[in-house]
Amino acid sequence: MPTVLSTKKLALNQKELLLNSGIGFAEYNAINIEFLNFDLPEQTIQNAIFTSKNSLKAITSKKIDITNCFCVGEKTAIMARQMGYNVLETTAYAHDLANIIIQNYRNREFQFFCGYSRLDELPEMLRQQNIALEEIKVYKTTLNIQQFNSDYDGILFYSPSGVKSYTSKNTIDSIAFCIGDTTASEAKKHTTSIVTPGTPGIENLIAVVAKTFRKDLKHQQ
Repeated sequence: MPTVLSTKKLALNQKELLLNSGIGFAEYNAINIEFLNFDLPEQTIQNAIFTSKNSLKAITSKKIDITNCFCVGEKTAIMARQMGYNVLETTAYAHDLANIIIQNYRNREFQFFCGYSRLDELPEMLRQQNIALEEIKVYKTTLNIQQFNSDYDGILFYSPSGVKSYTSKNTIDSIAFCIGDTTASEAKKHTTSIVTPGTPGIENLIAVVAKTFRKDLKHQQ
């Protein structure tokens, strides 16, 4: 039976997807998220950018009136809608969202709710086009560094920070399954054996894991 290590603790239904595919797994949280107290210049935000669910979780205790949300990731958009926000645009990657804003919303002002480890791509693209952008840091990421002595057939990564955390004490000697291109770019510093799903998402990543090892499972049968 192939075994994988998930660098993020999975939900029950996600664990079942792996187990039902005949794949053994271990899991841990390679990073820890700490929500921060923050001040807002005003309680009404016209255009808010969220590139992760962590940013939305960080503002749940605040009574913030947001007119429009611009989201990276379908799960982020779903959570924003569940919180009662109007999601105007959703893309799989930050650079795609930046391009849409540049093309269609360049005269608006934006508040970007993000973490201290946020990637530079989106804010740099908007500022190069002189689009008004204010960053509001609402959480910070710390690495949960652990060493593993077991051999796994694959390692599942969900963020560049997760890759940095794992590789602090371990080498990637198996397949690096990366949730998206940004995470894969970090993994490329440590391995050339990288697999990503066509569309970012945990379930999509697990499906790619299952597909990759399907031949091995059939051979064992």
